[in-house]
Formats: sequence, structure tokens, C-alpha cells
Amino acid sequence: MTRLSIRALRLYDESGLLRPAHVDPSSGYRYYDLGQANRAEAVRILRSVDMPLDEIVAVLETEDPELVHKQLIVHRERLAERLATQERMLAYLESLIQRKEGIMPYDVQILEETPRLVAATKVRTNLRRIGDDIGAGFGTLMQGLGRAGIAPSGAPLIVYHDVIDEETEGDIEICVPVDRSIPDAAEVYTRELEGGTMASTVHHGPYQEIAPAYHTLTGWVSEHGHELAGPPRETYLNDPQVVLPEDLLTRVDFPIVPQPD
Repeated sequence: MTRLSIRALRLYDESGLLRPAHVDPSSGYRYYDLGQANRAEAVRILRSVDMPLDEIVAVLETEDPELVHKQLIVHRERLAERLATQERMLAYLESLIQRKEGIMPYDVQILEETPRLVAATKVRTNLRRIGDDIGAGFGTLMQGLGRAGIAPSGAPLIVYHDVIDEETEGDIEICVPVDRSIPDAAEVYTRELEGGTMASTVHHGPYQEIAPAYHTLTGWVSEHGHELAGPPRETYLNDPQVVLPEDLLTRVDFPIVPQPD
């Protein structure tokens, strides 16, 4: 009647999604009334599109068609986001196949950076919202430069002062090089960005897939016996509004105290 497996019926019974009309106390068999057929079919359909159990309960318990419609739209957007993530992963995997350079094709170099003047703003964020926060931070920074009548004199960069993940927040500093100081405001200020010796590599591809560049640099610094001398920084070598995500170039620098060979 239900076209649901025994395992699924047990799960839906335990979750309260589809209670049997009667359970045989000796055998444990579950029996359902014909009147439960429509609910069982609705459960089967919604589970076939991977809707979470608690949301299915909410959909089935409401008698408001508008609320049901809204819940279906929310789930559609969730699936679309999941599909977009899978497509990005597939494209990245394809790029690795096409490169034929191994899984982590990063060349590490040692660079000498001179101190430079930057206009900056600090943002507190985590990985779940970092894209939106960086966009807002750059907007704030460029507005401050516009009010001061100053244009950037180099590629934008971000200094990662803290380690962040999906849940843990930390401070990042969004910077652009400038030729002269600007009056400090509530959110935008000018400072000298430290120079020094950098272990550096360039990531080619979407920003979301930059983690292997960090792993490469971390391993390289440890392998060569160097010491970290400050927070890592990312310099954005081309414009995400102009080039495709797979063509983005990001230089990742680790300040180090180099050890003699």
C-alpha cells in the first residue's frame, strides 16, 4: 500500500512522520489503514527529493497551501545550491585532470616584499559568510577612498589575522595599496603593511578552492625548517568581475624567517 520499505516505515514511525494504525505486539509488524495511503505517498515523494524529515512533518501538518508552497521553494533553492557546489567540484576535478600536474600543482618561491602603505578595514567573519563579508568590506574601503579622492595604486589583498572555519570567527584585514595617507574614519584607516621574506605560491581557480595552496605552503615551510613570521595574506591578481572563476589568480604569501640552507 505505501510503497515504502520496512526500514523506511520503521524510521518514519520513530520520527512521528507516519505512525502505524496498529503494531502486532508479538511480531512487531506494522499495519496501516487505507486512509493513510495519501500521507504515505506524500512522504515517499518528498523523501525522493531528499527533503529533511522535520521539514516533511511541517509540510504534512500544515493545512495552508501557501506555506507548503514556500517550503517547497526553500528546498528547491537548497537543492540548487547543492547542485552548484557539485558542479564546481566537478569542474575543479576536470581542471586537475587537464593539468596533468598532480593533485597539488603549486610552485613555491621565496619573495622579498618591501613595506608599503595601504588603506584598510577590518572585518570579523567565518567561512560560511566570508564571501559576503569580503564584498561588503571592499565596498566600505572603496567608499572611503572615494571620499578622500584617492585611487588604489596596486592589487587588493587580504591579511588573515586569525584562523577561521565554518563556525569559528576571526579577523581579516582588507587592504589596497595607496600612494598617500587618508584621514582615518570609523572603519577605514591607513597603515604601513609589513614587508619581509615570503614563501609564496599562486592559486589558479575559484577562491573557494584555495585550501590546497595553504596546505602546500604549510608543508613547504615545515619541510625547509623555516619559521612563520606573521599572518598569511592573499593578493588578488585579476578581477572576479572580469574573468571566469576558473581563471582567477590569487597569490598566497606566508611571511617567514628563512633558515640558512
